[in-house]
Amino acid sequence: MAFPEPRPTKPELPRKSVRSLPCRQGAVRAVRFNVDGRYCLTCGSDKSLSLWSPLRGTLLRTYSGHGAEVLDAAGSFDNSRLCSGGSDRAVLFWDVASGQILRKFRGHAGKVNCVQFNEEATVIVSGSIDSSVRCWDCRSRRPDPVQILDEAKDGISSIKLSDHEILAGSVDGRSRRYDLRMGELAADYVGSPITCVCFSKDGQCTLISSLDSTLRLLDKDTGELLGEYMGHKNREYKLDCCLSERDTHVVSASEDGSVYFWDLVEGTLALTLPVGRGVVQSLAFHPTEPCLLTASEGTVQCWREESFVAEDDLPA
Repeated sequence: MAFPEPRPTKPELPRKSVRSLPCRQGAVRAVRFNVDGRYCLTCGSDKSLSLWSPLRGTLLRTYSGHGAEVLDAAGSFDNSRLCSGGSDRAVLFWDVASGQILRKFRGHAGKVNCVQFNEEATVIVSGSIDSSVRCWDCRSRRPDPVQILDEAKDGISSIKLSDHEILAGSVDGRSRRYDLRMGELAADYVGSPITCVCFSKDGQCTLISSLDSTLRLLDKDTGELLGEYMGHKNREYKLDCCLSERDTHVVSASEDGSVYFWDLVEGTLALTLPVGRGVVQSLAFHPTEPCLLTASEGTVQCWREESFVAEDDLPA
């Protein structure tokens, strides 16, 4: 006799602030989880990059080497390497343990807005205000990019990678998806400068935020519009958006000091999370748990679900 499957629990949303990281990096331009969600990176306007254990609020190491503010960073799959990009137009490749710069890639003609590793962390992909996406080989000593994707007509604001695709959002109002296996390019036009792009966890959809205060969920293969999400404010700044750990909710930063959550399927506003008075510029969602990091001005906050109890809060 087969027992019925238990009903899946309703996803909990992170609405309780459990930790504030004293970054002391000037304005925090970006906050990023590592691959498994145990650590996070903060990018500062003071030219520094910091590695944290966010739930403990512990600063593990600070990395210095950029000549101007750091705008984005990413960790490798095995947590041994970092990459970062900044206003100094450089892409840096770091050793996590020693804090040494392994390579410094130069070639962009403007500030580097976004960086990502490929799955094996053998290639760094960077997007710049100079309208190009560049791919850098971490293993060779050659200083030039192994590939330049320059189809965009304006600056690249955001890039995301799957195992065989590069998704790039541009200020020209188009998201472009490069299928590296097939050698094909697919473009979707949203009509407003794009601030952030990302893949859904199942790889079937792309989420795009733009400066008309709208997020759009598109079918990755057909470009069909599956949903629109509005209510937040995004008119001036490059803000982050993402999907929750189970693809149940669309999440966006906002210029009014809050983070907005919408039900992915219904499109209804599920939660408005007040973070602070300033613009919430960056956010990151934990890969497997209802845990959110927000960056507003110089502060990063860690948010968890209401039922969460930190280890140090448990009775002895």
